[in-house]
Amino acid sequence: MAAEPTTIFALASAPGRAGVAVVRVSGPRAGDALKALAPDLAGLPPPRYAARAVLYVPGANSENGEREKIDDALVLWFPGPASFTGEDVAELHIHGGHAVLDSLITSLGAMAGLVPAGPGEFSRRAFENGKMDLTAVEAIADLVDAETAAQRRQALSQMGGALARRYDGWRERLVKSMAFAEASIDFAEEDIPDDLVRQSIEALKALADEIDLHLADGGIGERIRSGFRIALTGAPNVGKSSLLNALTKRDVAIVSDIAGTTRDVIEVPMDLGGYAATLIDTAGLRESDDKIEQEGVRRARDQAASADLRLHLIEPGTHADVTADDKTLLVLNKADLVSEDAAVPPGALLISVKTGAGLAGLISEMTNRIRNLAAGQAEAS
Repeated sequence: MAAEPTTIFALASAPGRAGVAVVRVSGPRAGDALKALAPDLAGLPPPRYAARAVLYVPGANSENGEREKIDDALVLWFPGPASFTGEDVAELHIHGGHAVLDSLITSLGAMAGLVPAGPGEFSRRAFENGKMDLTAVEAIADLVDAETAAQRRQALSQMGGALARRYDGWRERLVKSMAFAEASIDFAEEDIPDDLVRQSIEALKALADEIDLHLADGGIGERIRSGFRIALTGAPNVGKSSLLNALTKRDVAIVSDIAGTTRDVIEVPMDLGGYAATLIDTAGLRESDDKIEQEGVRRARDQAASADLRLHLIEPGTHADVTADDKTLLVLNKADLVSEDAAVPPGALLISVKTGAGLAGLISEMTNRIRNLAAGQAEAS
């Protein structure tokens, strides 16, 4: 006889003090646990309805002989398989104070057959019980970690089965092609179409091309998840660190008129129109005998080469050694010092970090560039 699966429990809401905390219990003894904690209910509440119940420490009495009360709570009962994990599930919505939560967790841990859940164990059981596939399991983690609108949309799309439907479609086409090929071999003497093998090969080539296209998205899906990288490049003292501080609205980089102040790479996260981005302040690009500054310049060039977007800053009256393109925005800083008849490099955006002029337009253009990069992923989904 197979051993009874363990019943697991854990805090399902965020840790720390809060107005409400949710503790989830999943497994064959979830119902017994709920009955033991809420004896006044005289059984289990109706499925998927919230019931108010006083929770008690099972078998414990206070100093005056009364039952030891844990909290006045809301409880919900989800009998399997119509639950998140596919098992019997009880949810206990309690006040989120440390003492209340500790008392409830201790009481659950003292019950026979109940053990604390491991990391991701509720999702693992949902997967094992056929409630979701691996793409949906990964999407739940992404949704919990989502900090921007784009991350939320991508996680919800994946959790809703967008990737699963695509992969299932690939599998069906692969199985069909295999069936054609096997039929031509197994029934060679039968009266079957002569071009089954050709159809199979053509279908497999089309499928391979589609998979290659899906994989050749430049990692946009991962970029949406982890953030697009935007490098600030240019000569020393053109205002890269000042622009970083202005865009993030924080003093994260030291600003000085001494050349070579920024020697290491500084990374700052930013929400750019609903997309996660990381702004990267780099060392000024110039020749130097200082070994530390040389290393900073080398790192700056590496960051610029791998960035999704580059903001290359120049000053009025200087030659732009970089041209604007799909991945490079040419930014002319200190526009307040530019005369009306001064020559401006083609495609350059004029800004002044000092006065704030042009910053809104720069942010808008950065957002458009990132949105265009992400558009391919949205179409692929």
